[in-house]
Amino acid sequence: MKNTTATLILALGLVGCSEAENKQAVEKKPLFSEQPSAPVAKKVPHKMVMHGHERIDNYYWMRDDERKAPEVIAHLEAENAYTEAVMQHTKELQELLFEEMTGRLEKDKSTVPVYYNGYWYYSRYLPEKEYAIHARRKGTQEAPEEVMLDVNALAEGSGYFSVGRLAVSPDNNLLAYPEDSVGRRVYTIRFKDLKTGELLSDKLENASPVAVWANDNQTVFYINKDHQTLLGYQVMRHKLGTPQSEDVVVYEEMDKAFYTWISKSRDGELVRIHHSSTTSSGESILDANTPLANFAPLHPREEDHEYSALKLGDDFYILTNWQAENFRLMKVAMKDAGDKTKWQEVIPHNSDVLLEDFTLFDHHLALIERKAGQTGLRVINLDNNKDLKVGFNDPVYRLGLSANPNLDSESVRVSYSSLTTPNSIYEAKLETGDLELLKQDKVPGGFDSQDYQSEGILITSRDGVKVPVSLVYHKDKFKKDGTNPLLQYAYGSYGSTVDPWFRSSVVSLLDRGFVFAIAHIRGGEKLGRAWYEDGKMFNKKNTFTDFIDVTKGLSELKYGAPDKIFASGGSAGGLLMGAVVNMEPDLYRGVTAAVPFVDVVTTMLDESIPLTVNEYDEWGNPNNKDSYEYMLSYSPYDQVKAQDYPNMLVTTGLHDSQVQYFEPMKWVAKLRELKTDENQLLFNTNMEAGHGGSSGRFRRYKETALQYAFYLDLLDYNGSESDKEVE
Repeated sequence: MKNTTATLILALGLVGCSEAENKQAVEKKPLFSEQPSAPVAKKVPHKMVMHGHERIDNYYWMRDDERKAPEVIAHLEAENAYTEAVMQHTKELQELLFEEMTGRLEKDKSTVPVYYNGYWYYSRYLPEKEYAIHARRKGTQEAPEEVMLDVNALAEGSGYFSVGRLAVSPDNNLLAYPEDSVGRRVYTIRFKDLKTGELLSDKLENASPVAVWANDNQTVFYINKDHQTLLGYQVMRHKLGTPQSEDVVVYEEMDKAFYTWISKSRDGELVRIHHSSTTSSGESILDANTPLANFAPLHPREEDHEYSALKLGDDFYILTNWQAENFRLMKVAMKDAGDKTKWQEVIPHNSDVLLEDFTLFDHHLALIERKAGQTGLRVINLDNNKDLKVGFNDPVYRLGLSANPNLDSESVRVSYSSLTTPNSIYEAKLETGDLELLKQDKVPGGFDSQDYQSEGILITSRDGVKVPVSLVYHKDKFKKDGTNPLLQYAYGSYGSTVDPWFRSSVVSLLDRGFVFAIAHIRGGEKLGRAWYEDGKMFNKKNTFTDFIDVTKGLSELKYGAPDKIFASGGSAGGLLMGAVVNMEPDLYRGVTAAVPFVDVVTTMLDESIPLTVNEYDEWGNPNNKDSYEYMLSYSPYDQVKAQDYPNMLVTTGLHDSQVQYFEPMKWVAKLRELKTDENQLLFNTNMEAGHGGSSGRFRRYKETALQYAFYLDLLDYNGSESDKEVE
């Protein structure tokens, strides 16, 4: 049923106003009918038949792999112009939000220096500059600075610019750095002489963002990408001073279900190839002193077996899910690694604890464990088995291992953050667990963490499962009476856990009375591996119903006003947004979906599209009838129907290599065609960026400011600095 003028007023947050106040509000703000007309996409029926089922896609024509078709570009530009026109009256608010958010960024920020191979390495920013300067000092932190790479200079004149992982040669004289000026995550690796500052003639194109040096300081390993799927599938060997055309393929991944990555062991003795699919993983290794030799499997790949290994002396410590759903840690001599019967258990499996990550030192083992949804640091002395745990005080937080390159260190470095605590780098003494704070991000602009409160609660879903939720709000702005606006965020795929960490941008909403909630729904690993398994493949709908049930639960618990609830998600979280607005559109006043994966079935049937085959074990293979039917039943694009939808803002990047721009483009066109309401449907494409949005530490907040202005505008917020609280 379409909104009348009266229901439109209610949708703008004027419940409880008198008739005169309602009339005044209508006069103050133009109705949507007075705004410019939305672009209408042409319809060109495209028939697809699978398993005897026929689908008609009227917007299939929007796919252009070259991203040059005039009618496609024209339609994207028309959508951008429409969004610009509709949001024009919020320009001052957007600018205010942008200034607030960038004002909370430390202008001359620098990282904590890390000592490795005789140098202290760090990155720093100059005030008002978008990109980092990567530098080092020899021997001591008081030594003269050596600037290795000024990314600002490299990025000059580029609308988008990204630098991958820096790699310094073992003799400290050469730097390999990958760069991408398009946003497709296809990099060119360049080389710099750190003694002279000159660039070498070598240039390795079509690469993944990582290079690994052999110990001869002349041989480099890198990954070549497939031009169509953009998958890194060939590990190449390059010798400096020779053309790329002479590079040698040392490994080629024949199974498209696997991702390929490379690294080097911390002691510098091994070059490693990492093989990873959704359900299995493995490694191949090479002595870094013999780069012309062949890689050999550390242990043969096996179906449903995931493992990763770290080297300590002549042993491997192996994190494995072999007979251990939540993983366990094993130890084996390097020469026996291929024989699982010789693996010895170091940390046994615990059904209540997910063994998430680990690192090694000469005499200690440091682990990140997750119990009841919360991570913790555990340190074990390998000589005497002394076992200690290091605690942190926030109700909910994120904790992970930081840079720990040196095996002989006496401390383990960790990164810590919470919804109220800015990102912090700590060192924990390996013998005692005593913590030392090395650096905490400064938050200019008057931020005081004591003004905010975070919580961790559980909300029961429709099938009785308790879903963890992390919350934060301003103590003085929040009243637990069901009147505050609320923004709910989630991801819920790939076993990726969105732990509660500090987002300085969210403060702009908290200061205006918002509650910010992260729903740790099934599909992530918040509650262990089973939590992931219960939210993928034929259990995928649990992800969507969990999110919906959290929304309803938060409303019932008075954390948010039922008519002021907003939802947000990106990528696979954008699929989540698409699913919930099809299922329960009336729950949300506004929804933002960034780079949303919404055309699930069509994409997963097309092996030429990046990431497709790799993810059959995540979503299902629609070439199989049962998977096809299940995926089709929730695919956001396929399930769009004639009904009212909430106000929506959809964003994408033209050069996105993970979720192609045409998925959200088609979705918006179909929504425009079928939706029965007069709510806003806005679509904005960054014509210079990819999956991660704008590059640079400041300008990316332009997109966030647009999203926040979208929420606030729907609450009829006028944007004045003197009164930040939403009425």
